[in-house]
Amino acid sequence: MIIRPRQRDDISRLVAIWESAVRATHHFLAEEDIQFFLPLVRDEALPGLEVWVAQSLSGELLGFMGLSDEKVEMLFVDPANHGRGTGRRLLDHARTLKGRLSVDVNEQNPDAHGFYRKYGFVEIGRSELDGSGRPFPLIHMQQPA
Repeated sequence: MIIRPRQRDDISRLVAIWESAVRATHHFLAEEDIQFFLPLVRDEALPGLEVWVAQSLSGELLGFMGLSDEKVEMLFVDPANHGRGTGRRLLDHARTLKGRLSVDVNEQNPDAHGFYRKYGFVEIGRSELDGSGRPFPLIHMQQPA
């Protein structure tokens, strides 16, 4: 597996990874919520963030991570590759680049919360609403100093 910067022609595949990962893990979202977030991911987040892509040696895109400074704004792995170290490798790359990381995790996504805890993040706060003002509570996490 290699970790490389996002390229312009990756975006459609990254959107497909995002959507399949959200459908597999974000069971608290209704279809209208997914459709609300889809253009934000495609048109704003993926082009606007520092995005790193995990790619197999055969060229298959396995997952991606979007960073804003030391904050992990998004990390999504194709569900077919969950549990194979892709997310960990992306975080390892981010930590090498940025040092101590922070992340916001949907409270209703206990698998993601557990993943970040296992990686060493600790809870530092909570918000009732997500960044879009929707009623999806966030757990704020950070790696210890």
